[in-house]
Amino acid sequence: MDNQKEKAKILDSSIDSKGTFVKKEAQFRNFISADGSTGFKAEPNRYHLYVSYACPWASRVILVRKLKGLEDVISMDVVDWLMGPKGWHFSDKVEGSTLNTVNSCEYLSEIYLMADPEYKGRNSVPCLWDKEKKTIVSNESSEIIRMLNSEFNAFCKTEEQRKLDFYPKHLQKEIDEINSWIYSDINNGVYKCGFARSQEAYDEAVHQLFLSLDRVEEILSKKRFLVGNQMTEADIRLFMTLVRFDKVYHGHFKCNKKMIKEYPNMWGFVRDIYQTPGVSDTVNMDHIRKHYMVSQEMINPYKIVSIGPDLDFFEKHNRQSMK
Repeated sequence: MDNQKEKAKILDSSIDSKGTFVKKEAQFRNFISADGSTGFKAEPNRYHLYVSYACPWASRVILVRKLKGLEDVISMDVVDWLMGPKGWHFSDKVEGSTLNTVNSCEYLSEIYLMADPEYKGRNSVPCLWDKEKKTIVSNESSEIIRMLNSEFNAFCKTEEQRKLDFYPKHLQKEIDEINSWIYSDINNGVYKCGFARSQEAYDEAVHQLFLSLDRVEEILSKKRFLVGNQMTEADIRLFMTLVRFDKVYHGHFKCNKKMIKEYPNMWGFVRDIYQTPGVSDTVNMDHIRKHYMVSQEMINPYKIVSIGPDLDFFEKHNRQSMK
């Protein structure tokens, strides 16, 4: 019960007067640059990631690190899927999770206090740590993926990975525009539904969520990817929400007007991204399902992990013929 009260207290701090969940902004916003002009120079074996396979925001970072071939350049630890009363913790007793191999502490909160002894914010993942300066570079996923996309190209495993660009200059304006409403209505929209504390807040969130899902379905009926003719960060950001939707958000967060598999183009898009080499390695559905349904006692007090629908992410999609 104390655990549940503590989590409810943390959640309450993110709820506005109307009962709407408001995601708090990240507080560490430094940027790594290839030339070091930002004060943080891109170098191999200097930086370390703290992530969770359960978290869609952290999973964006895990995926870009994988696709850019930076696994041997930026080390990584994975927290346990269970978020307890003290927040994220490290453990090697759960498959897929690790101990803290850099700072040897048990809780992620200790990392934040190492960076700032006066820190009072949320101890969130992803968290990008500088082993040289012994501080947090950033805990903002959208900015971390851009660092990994462009600033570490000198250290990518292959020339092909070096040339991969998920935020190409000629598409940046369009990517920024689509990111804006997908973040508000879909990425964060599912949380607005699940954490709503009033009927009004829920009704507003779920209405906007499905309006925007319909909008995505329309876009994907005409083109393989959201922007241009290549995978961009916009696709990665959307994918990490959609891949969790039917198994978790549909029931657990009451986003149950429709399932993603009922949208032919979006469901094909999810399978297309999932089948891209390297992507499936970064999706741990066991961590995802258990984290939401066991950690979030305020929504699921009996901690029963629902079975969810059967989903074949390897089913043929035939989207490669689209432009």
